[in-house]
Amino acid sequence: MTAEEQIIHIYKEMYTAMINKDRTELERVHDNSFVLIHMTGMRQSKQEYINAIIAGTLNYYSVEHDDIKVEINGNTAVLTGKSKVNAAVFGGGKHTWRLQLRLQLVKKDNGWRFILASASTY
Repeated sequence: MTAEEQIIHIYKEMYTAMINKDRTELERVHDNSFVLIHMTGMRQSKQEYINAIIAGTLNYYSVEHDDIKVEINGNTAVLTGKSKVNAAVFGGGKHTWRLQLRLQLVKKDNGWRFILASASTY
């Protein structure tokens, strides 16, 4: 697999892990330094984010990917993914969001890991 294919693969694995509430996989694809910046500007650390998924504060049900672009620069990369995500978050109702994630990655120990995610809509 090329580096671009590896990055796209872990992006899709991340969504599968979110839907399945798979803590082990979520821990694997996110670096310990990971921070998520929600559309509201709220920031969550890796553990806060994963704990919110496992606890049901962030519930993901399905995803359909519309567009995925990857830019690689040595051992860093940026993935911009546009996906329709069916979710219920922070006590709100189930809704399909046109979610754009801009994810920064770093290559460590021969694998890519997410270090920063910024969420918006498209």
